[in-house]
Amino acid sequence: MGLDETAQKPHDRLNARLAEDMERVNTLIRERMASEHAPRIPQVTAHLIEAGGKRLRPMLTLAAARLCGYGGPYHIHLAATVEFIHTATLLHDDVVDESSQRRGRPTANLLWDNKSSVLVGDYLFARSFQLMVEPGNLRVLDILANASATIAEGEVLQLTAAQDLATTEEIYLQVVRGKTAALFSAATESGAVIADAVEGHVTALRDYGDALGIAFQMVDDLLDYGGSTATIGKNVGDDFRERKLTLPVIRAVAKADATERAFWQRVIEKGDQQDGDLETAMALLARHSAMASTRATAIEWSQRAQTALDVLPASDLRDMLVDLADYVVERVR
Repeated sequence: MGLDETAQKPHDRLNARLAEDMERVNTLIRERMASEHAPRIPQVTAHLIEAGGKRLRPMLTLAAARLCGYGGPYHIHLAATVEFIHTATLLHDDVVDESSQRRGRPTANLLWDNKSSVLVGDYLFARSFQLMVEPGNLRVLDILANASATIAEGEVLQLTAAQDLATTEEIYLQVVRGKTAALFSAATESGAVIADAVEGHVTALRDYGDALGIAFQMVDDLLDYGGSTATIGKNVGDDFRERKLTLPVIRAVAKADATERAFWQRVIEKGDQQDGDLETAMALLARHSAMASTRATAIEWSQRAQTALDVLPASDLRDMLVDLADYVVERVR
């Protein structure tokens, strides 16, 4: 399947399959991001939420619930919860990373200011907790509350791991599990739990979300060095400029000779970046096959995600989730 066949992309097929549910999610999001007293809240929120993101995480919640036979109303609340948590983290991330572009548009902190982004992110976190309480399911509340804490923990760990060439692949995976995979797995697990699925199916969907999230982040890290701005929705090379130790860099550093290591120390640890350094970094990644090996690892995680679904009954939704795991690694070739 070619990447230019937009209508055939798995997330588009999933969106079409869940169109009615997604419209209810979007309506609920618009209702809950309103504020009677602080108009800046819906302004900032709408700027990001209406920017054309794929809504992948809420779709995963809806798909998991439907896959497990759920017929009630509360998967809508959980999907909106997941999107609010995700949006809140993006608002905070852009402040922390001093980013200027998100989803191909100027970031909220650039258009307004850091204070607005942080406070509106806080508001959305609070709104997400209001939403996750409404189904009245303590186990679902536990899953999503734990995910919120894990995401914050992952972001703090990344702060301490960044700019340190001693960062290992194990620490990198811990960061990725926190800042990205935690919400993917909470999205799928909560959908299964609200449907009162058997434990084997709950575990399968949680494991699917975890592996999918890891593959997704690894590919994002690859695209930062080899994608297009249109594909990744941010500026190519942002991770390099922000001196993040992502998996391709960790692997290139591990194979570096003395001259190369001195380069990485200068640009990552010391932050002394000059014109042409990004191109040098990309050349070093290519020299040590760091991009190819990272893609191979992302494919392994994608395959783990697919294997996790084997215990679930055959259905078009299961097939779409399997295809989605393929697609997240097809984004980079």
